[in-house]
Amino acid sequence: MAYPETMGGDGPIVETIKKIVQDDFFSGIEITSINNSEDRKEVIQTLQSGGMTVGFGAQPILLRNKGNLNSFDEAERRRAIDLVKGGIDQAYEVNASKFGFLSGAKPDTKQDVALQLLTDSIKELCEYAKSKGDLILSLETFDDETDKKCLIGSNTLAVEVAKEVRKVDPTFGLMLDLSHLPMQRETSFNALTVARDYINHAHIGNCYIKDTFDPAYGDQHPRFGYPGSEVDVPELAEYLRVLLEIGYIGEGNKNIVAFEVKPVGTESSDIVIAQSKRTLVDAWSLVHSKKGRLVSIS
Repeated sequence: MAYPETMGGDGPIVETIKKIVQDDFFSGIEITSINNSEDRKEVIQTLQSGGMTVGFGAQPILLRNKGNLNSFDEAERRRAIDLVKGGIDQAYEVNASKFGFLSGAKPDTKQDVALQLLTDSIKELCEYAKSKGDLILSLETFDDETDKKCLIGSNTLAVEVAKEVRKVDPTFGLMLDLSHLPMQRETSFNALTVARDYINHAHIGNCYIKDTFDPAYGDQHPRFGYPGSEVDVPELAEYLRVLLEIGYIGEGNKNIVAFEVKPVGTESSDIVIAQSKRTLVDAWSLVHSKKGRLVSIS
């Protein structure tokens, strides 16, 4: 996301990953597919040398290929499952510990049927992942009517799915993204409280939803404080505060909080990343001043 020219699996993947690994602000990194096998080998060595925690995102794979894990068309659903299984294979190849993906489109009717199909798909994916190792799967919740228009959707709905999936895989969980909450019409407190027992990954980012003609409109993850956008220091501080309250972050806790930010137009990726780091420091300082003491954050 920070280097969008790499999201399709090509481009300066090795160079940009090295930039992140060399920055000791970060202890983890999220990557997606890498098409070139030699590049994958170099990335694996780089990540191992840097001691980085690695997450693998299959969201770009599904979105780019219009994969729908809750499609009413069985052939289409199977194709989406196979796309994700391919991502799981590559996640193991790069030694990822966490694997994220998203639901398919929200249908106009028979949403209960779509939910069951999604649940069945995820159970199969969990079983596949566990047959190969200990990769942890995480369903990311998205908007259901603004941009991606996903079935999941509401974090309450996500919890219903997670409850069922955990019957076959107790490690399965949900990924909540601060940048999606305004589009989901949910506050940090409501969303994180509802999903507190199921969250196993957290994203921090921003969104812009005021003007459909703005290049940052929708699920584009502009920099924090982008003019007219929804998230800056106060909103990020509130999100972190609730993560502390529910025990997702805190002293001795190694749960991941990951940036998902993207340059808009001609903005520099490196400058947007630096601005994001400054925003996190400012927000954490605000949380610290309210809590009266500093707690560690991964």
